[in-house]
Amino acid sequence: MTEPARLVLDTNTVLALWHFADRNLVPLATAIAAGRVALASREDALAELCDVLTRPRFGITPEAQARLVSDYRARLAFFPETGAVYELPQCCDRDDQKFLEISRAAAASHLLTRDKLLLKLARHRLLGGRFRIVTPERFVAELACR
Repeated sequence: MTEPARLVLDTNTVLALWHFADRNLVPLATAIAAGRVALASREDALAELCDVLTRPRFGITPEAQARLVSDYRARLAFFPETGAVYELPQCCDRDDQKFLEISRAAAASHLLTRDKLLLKLARHRLLGGRFRIVTPERFVAELACR
């Protein structure tokens, strides 16, 4: 039996799956629930998610926030910040650099994001076969071909 693909989800992708229940991502949500893909993160990314969930524009009650975080956390393998310097491209948004670092540390196959600055790095030479940066929709299309 082969190991499931390991994915890193940026904060907006987590919101799209767990809060907004984006219909276009149902195959990804199903794959996560079935264990066909594994998720990786670290505490600072989870802290960012917790912060975003408290923003009034989302109107998420504290109870719903706690459920979302608990459900997401239960599916994660955590990779601690090591302080190790990896050859990685530098994202223009410093807050998003952590997702590149997590992907590298976790030996992820994919980083799923809709963030234009992260997607811009998808073909960077320093990624050279380490992991791919794609939209969740692109991953879903690829998942259908597996």
